[in-house]
Amino acid sequence: MNIALLTAAGSGTRMHQDIPKQFIHVDNKPVIVYTMEAFQNHPSIDAIIVVTLESWSAVLWAYAKQFNITKLRWVVPGGETGQESIKNGLETIKKEFPNEDVVVMVHDGNRPLVTSEVISDSLATYARYGSAVAVIPCTEVVFESEDGKSSCVSTEREKLWRTQTPHTYKLDELLAAHKEAAERGIKSTAASCMLMKELGKTTYFSKGSEENLKITTTDDLKIFKALLHTRQDDWIK
Repeated sequence: MNIALLTAAGSGTRMHQDIPKQFIHVDNKPVIVYTMEAFQNHPSIDAIIVVTLESWSAVLWAYAKQFNITKLRWVVPGGETGQESIKNGLETIKKEFPNEDVVVMVHDGNRPLVTSEVISDSLATYARYGSAVAVIPCTEVVFESEDGKSSCVSTEREKLWRTQTPHTYKLDELLAAHKEAAERGIKSTAASCMLMKELGKTTYFSKGSEENLKITTTDDLKIFKALLHTRQDDWIK
């Protein structure tokens, strides 16, 4: 069984809006609904769980009904940190399927443009290696700086890969990682791939996309709107 775990518990302070970023409407549809639709429409995804702000749970269920998100099975409250929120979702899944082999695809609820191809490649990479993290190559020059104002140290971009989501793991393995992290005092590592790195686990890369942007600022929202209304020209291969 393949379950998409969508994280949507952030308050959106960087967006400086009155409502959380994942519930902002774009073309009369909330951002989180676009994200849910991507997994709803993928044939290999069996169910969806969303971890969100408790005060928005009823709203999310209403949106799921309005937009026919039939794969949504659970909406659970988030925690104090992103790491705790993911753990809450994982524990809910485990209670429902204590003895089944479950694959969990953790994805940011505010990455609404994740494609079917990215989801499929994540599942294929997981099937081959036992884990998958969507990445894209770094194409910019990257500097290291102590003061954020100047630098004379750069990093070879050929060695750098920018992580996105989804992050795909076996449910039991990810739960075990969260348990070990708690025992070792690791409390604020929201990214599952970073958590695995902290515990010495190898990360395997799956296909990401520049369009799979994470909406955290108003600039990101403008780009999202533009991409929604953009179609690839016929001459682009």
